[in-house]
Amino acid sequence: MKLSGKTALVPGASRPIGRAIARRLGEEGVQLILPTFDWPESIANMENEFKESGFSHMSIPTDLRSENEIKKLMQNVSSRFGRIHILVNNIERGGMPIVHGSYDLPHNAEQWDLEIASTLKSKWLLFHHSLPLMQSAKEGVVVNISSVSATLGRSGATAPFFNDAYSAANRAISSFTETWAREAAPTIRVNELMLGLIRNRHGEGTRGWEELNDQEKGNISSQCLLERTGTPEEVAKTTLFLIRDADYMTGSVVKMDGGITLGSQKVPPMPNGILK
Repeated sequence: MKLSGKTALVPGASRPIGRAIARRLGEEGVQLILPTFDWPESIANMENEFKESGFSHMSIPTDLRSENEIKKLMQNVSSRFGRIHILVNNIERGGMPIVHGSYDLPHNAEQWDLEIASTLKSKWLLFHHSLPLMQSAKEGVVVNISSVSATLGRSGATAPFFNDAYSAANRAISSFTETWAREAAPTIRVNELMLGLIRNRHGEGTRGWEELNDQEKGNISSQCLLERTGTPEEVAKTTLFLIRDADYMTGSVVKMDGGITLGSQKVPPMPNGILK
């Protein structure tokens, strides 16, 4: 897809991963639609950066858990742009067990519903209400951002980061990806980028990471084949590939996790065998 002049809906752009993705698209000449909700300081910082960069962008306060608010968002987009070419479905709110503790605790009374609504329901609402505007553009790309919590869950070295509802919601995203690829074909491609531990998301730069002791951090490094976390910029480059270059990919799940789901099991030397 040629990107200059296209229109992209990128939620979560005030935070590091969404910001890196929106930045790369802005550099390609894409017009950015940026729903915002909380993190006021991050939103102000995003606005200042994108204005200074000269990106064409529009920020719209929107609670993406609300169908009525998403309908209003689409009305604004339709009035200004008339269509959407790109949807980067980067919306979630996952509680880290190491930070939030058990769902049984009083302060987590709404945590389960928040994780399901933001990670799963919001993605469905965004796709469902964006689809007519993407179909009118006669070409389009959807990238669903998900997490390896879908397969790892609350187990192993990464257990401190992945709550049960968040993990279950991420497992369901792949079902969305396959269904939407069928529903939107042939003019709209739908793919999924499944992320491992990324800095400022589940890695360094988060409260959860700071709470880990050295042994726990070492266990994570040992489980990851590349022995490090990923960066938002690496996520943005892969997302750009799926949008711009992967013209014959749809319904695919691309895992970008540094090998953490493969684990730390090593390949032993080939045995000598017993045959002569």
